[in-house]
Amino acid sequence: MNTEKIQNIIHFYVLASTLKDKIRSGWKIWHIERERVESVAEHIYGTCMLAIAIDSEYDFNIDLMKVIKMLVIHELEEIEIKDFTPFEKITNEEKRKMGKVAVEDVLKDLTKKEELIELIEEFENMKTKESIFAKMCDKLESDIQCKLYCEEHCLDVNKSENKSILEDERIQRLIEDGSKTISDFFVENHKEEILNQDKVFEEIADYIKNNTLLKEQKDVKK
Repeated sequence: MNTEKIQNIIHFYVLASTLKDKIRSGWKIWHIERERVESVAEHIYGTCMLAIAIDSEYDFNIDLMKVIKMLVIHELEEIEIKDFTPFEKITNEEKRKMGKVAVEDVLKDLTKKEELIELIEEFENMKTKESIFAKMCDKLESDIQCKLYCEEHCLDVNKSENKSILEDERIQRLIEDGSKTISDFFVENHKEEILNQDKVFEEIADYIKNNTLLKEQKDVKK
């Protein structure tokens, strides 16, 4: 029995499993009112399901298994550092540096650690078609989840606790452009960041913004 290899497997699994209980920070920032809120691990699951569905319906000519692997490990840094939101005073460069140190520590005992670190770096650098696709799935999954929470009336942009967020210059600009809900803010911000780079993802984002998703699910069940 190779005890060391087994210990490496169990140690990594236990670390990764902590993401099952780590709540996504964005929902806390917007003062969500819901008994059970999405964890980081559930977000990861959602990105993978979304990637599978989009790849099924559109011909992106990508290595889907590579995309799924990227998405499965893309949040490993959050085992050790917090889930930063766009409203916190930290630059992307600072976050990337902290994230890289955290990922290297989480993966340090795995034999294929360098391969996994390179895959995360590829995801972050967004210079391959797989990494761009994966990053867009990451953003779009957040948009869908936010829309669903808004439709459940769990997120209310008019809550008094959200006043300081609404004063953020990015949010003010989106309000001036006609955005009215937290879901609108998510969609429009992500469209500006990345989703506008691809027609399919931009169309999906527009659909999310302009349609009632829960109602359509009920209609399908009928």
